[in-house]
Amino acid sequence: MDKILVVDDEADIRRAFHRNLASDTLQVVDAGNGEEAIRMIAKERPNLVVMDIRMGATSGLDTLRKLRELDPKLLIIMMTAYGTTQTAIEAMKLGAYDYVLKPLEVPKLKALIDSALKAARDMREVVSYQPLLDSEDYAEGIVGKSEPMQQVFKLIGQVSQSDATVLITGESGTGKELVARAIYHHSRRAENPFLAINCAAIPEHLLESELFGHEKGAYTGAVERRIGKFEQCDQGTIFLDEIGDMPLSTQTKILRVLQNGEFQRVGGNQTFHVDVRVIAATNKHPEQLIAVKKFREDLFYRLNVVRIHLPPLRERPEDIRLLVDYFLQQFLKSGSIPGKVTKISTEALKILDKSPWPGNVRELENVIERAAVVARGDSILPKDLPTEVRDPQAVAVPPEDLAAAIDAAVRPLYALAKKDPKLKIMAGVERELIARALVETNGNQVQAARLLGITRATLRKRIEKFRIAKRLEVK
Repeated sequence: MDKILVVDDEADIRRAFHRNLASDTLQVVDAGNGEEAIRMIAKERPNLVVMDIRMGATSGLDTLRKLRELDPKLLIIMMTAYGTTQTAIEAMKLGAYDYVLKPLEVPKLKALIDSALKAARDMREVVSYQPLLDSEDYAEGIVGKSEPMQQVFKLIGQVSQSDATVLITGESGTGKELVARAIYHHSRRAENPFLAINCAAIPEHLLESELFGHEKGAYTGAVERRIGKFEQCDQGTIFLDEIGDMPLSTQTKILRVLQNGEFQRVGGNQTFHVDVRVIAATNKHPEQLIAVKKFREDLFYRLNVVRIHLPPLRERPEDIRLLVDYFLQQFLKSGSIPGKVTKISTEALKILDKSPWPGNVRELENVIERAAVVARGDSILPKDLPTEVRDPQAVAVPPEDLAAAIDAAVRPLYALAKKDPKLKIMAGVERELIARALVETNGNQVQAARLLGITRATLRKRIEKFRIAKRLEVK
């Protein structure tokens, strides 16, 4: 269970946190001033602190300094009134994770706390490689005994003790973020912050601001100065996931940081210096992106100091049994599946060995969790596996049937397009397909992209283009 410490001299604010946030998965404890908060840190060991900047005689900034000295990896969100945003900026410079404005908006606060708790877990939960599956003292591991994975383990060990930039490549679902976290946890920077940024999940016009911050008035909506992740992560490690989707303009700034540790905030002229280790990852082929002018060649060489390629699951089937055992242990430990399921039958394992696993380890994890939930005994049987895994041909559409279906659908639409080109038939069809895929997958973009045969990044762009993110009521 996660735990947050709320520090505020107003009892009503503390009660509001208990009322709105406390749950079966989140415990809320509180303190009325900075001194009390400092005493509670060792006793309560919270995952996150949410603290007011002004607390009567107690300075929130002084408390922030002391908490950071006690634990540099402790994430702290500051609360501030509208008139004290400059103080909040000072708090960010001192190492606060973020700040929120009073009066508090509960939905935004919850989203920020969820993001901070994930970042806290990434820093706290040590990722091991070659974990001992009969041990209970590991939190998360990269599992594998195959030769390709042994090479990955060796590289993690070799690169961890240096500050070299690392580029991790591999298909979606192969575990690139786990490798990045393993490098961090075993590095000399393990006591300093680790922040992960998904470059494909942040709109292009906001990504540069997220990374480098912005000055007041830099663009529409920039009503105050903002500190970026690089500035927050000084002396720490930044993980740039899906860097292949980063726009060229932002790539230029990343290159400058890698070359000399310098950057400027969006809309600003002041140059800042940081010491940040960069680990990047992509599920695309960088050399192909360079060839089509979508990725800077000089940035690629800066990132590609050490390259770790994660093999797809279909190329290491000998690891499937280890992964199944690992996932079952993790599910039982978290309580997400009934406690009766502890193993998998030989027949079911043979089926898993033959699967192409387009979603790789992530897909296997989902399949095992689903099978464990529906299994009636203590073992996963073939009948417990999804149909598409048991018999892929049973759900595949024969090419001739697909061609006939497309022809039947396109013919009347083409007639409409000829009659009135202003109808924008292609855009309408694409929009409707994406909306229905989102409905079918309950808004899961990874599954929706797979269903449509496109990349997740392409799906996100279409969602933004057609403004269909909220169209989940489509029937």
